[in-house]
Amino acid sequence: MFLQLCLTILLISSISGSSLEYDGWLHINLYHAIDKDLPDKFTPRGNITISSLNSGSFTMVQEPLSNNERLKIKKLAESDSMYRLKAVVSGQNGEEYNFLTYSRACALAASQLKDVLWVSLNHVGHVLGVSQTIYGTGNCRDQSHFQQVDALEEFNTDVVVKHTELAPIPDTASFIQKMEREREARERGDVKDNRGFLAKYWMYLLPVVVLVLLSGASNPEGGAAR
Repeated sequence: MFLQLCLTILLISSISGSSLEYDGWLHINLYHAIDKDLPDKFTPRGNITISSLNSGSFTMVQEPLSNNERLKIKKLAESDSMYRLKAVVSGQNGEEYNFLTYSRACALAASQLKDVLWVSLNHVGHVLGVSQTIYGTGNCRDQSHFQQVDALEEFNTDVVVKHTELAPIPDTASFIQKMEREREARERGDVKDNRGFLAKYWMYLLPVVVLVLLSGASNPEGGAAR
């Protein structure tokens, strides 16, 4: 009965796992906060459509930067403030999820607005997070790079879809079958214990040895008198 129950659970798990092989898509709207005086004000930056979660293929549309927006990004960089990016993710189930990521504005300006967006998925394709990394080391000390932002029309962004790797699945069915065979053998008396005397009865001999050692250590003078 126990073996049948375990095999049934494994069968259900394998059927559920097979349904995860279907591909899916995601749509991500990007908003960023670039106003130093209004850090909680987010304005549109662009959108991403990931047409295949398996292959990671995507299309992106970035909003062109105005002169005012470029100036705000430079001010963020010069004051060593944080560049905040919000990603609103929607998928086939129609639900929306918001993710917030941060980076140093000076590093972003020094990289000439080149960044990478990492979309992390679990084993069933649900989004675990959206994070931003900056290309290069981002030299914040050399502020001459900040002036080059004036010549940039938009962000230069790459998108990477990262899947969670599942650990190897143990062969549970074989283990259960082995345990069942051993149990049945014990019930029939087929299993013989070939261990030595000490290996069989060490748990009974150990307390006796400990008591002998303790009694000898507690009465050293009596032993010397004899």
